[in-house]
Amino acid sequence: KLLILFIFILSFSFTFGQDENKLETEYVDVPFAIIERAPIYPGCKVGDNGALKKCMSERIDAFVSSNFNMKLIDSLELPPDIYRISVQFKIDKSGNVVDVRARATHPSIEEEAIRVVSSLPKFTPGEQKGETVGVIYAIPILFEVAPKIYKEDSKKSKRKKRN
Repeated sequence: KLLILFIFILSFSFTFGQDENKLETEYVDVPFAIIERAPIYPGCKVGDNGALKKCMSERIDAFVSSNFNMKLIDSLELPPDIYRISVQFKIDKSGNVVDVRARATHPSIEEEAIRVVSSLPKFTPGEQKGETVGVIYAIPILFEVAPKIYKEDSKKSKRKKRN
């Protein structure tokens, strides 16, 4: 019985050791900050990794800015302030945007951020040590709700300017 127990423990250790080695060669998702070759946004020219990262970030910012529905923000009648939406997503091994998550002050804003980011175009996937990998990317989306100017206030300010 002791011999059987010893063999069982030995085989378990051997199997576990193989799994550890396998994990070292298979990459899981890699954060954008440390990826060796960043995913390529359509239209970005292939260059050094720094240029790819910069181009990708600029294109994502422009895409989100032009596609985010600001009428939704207006309809929520939020108090004047600067608001932040935290968005995280993954560009998978095929270049698709997946696993989009958002945190914001209102559920409707979270849904809109997820909608916009999910509609990003397909990327050329990132690489780590020559292998295609998923890349985790996070962006803040900032917007400002300005104080409303009422017609009475604007009439008063016009009168003061005339005097």
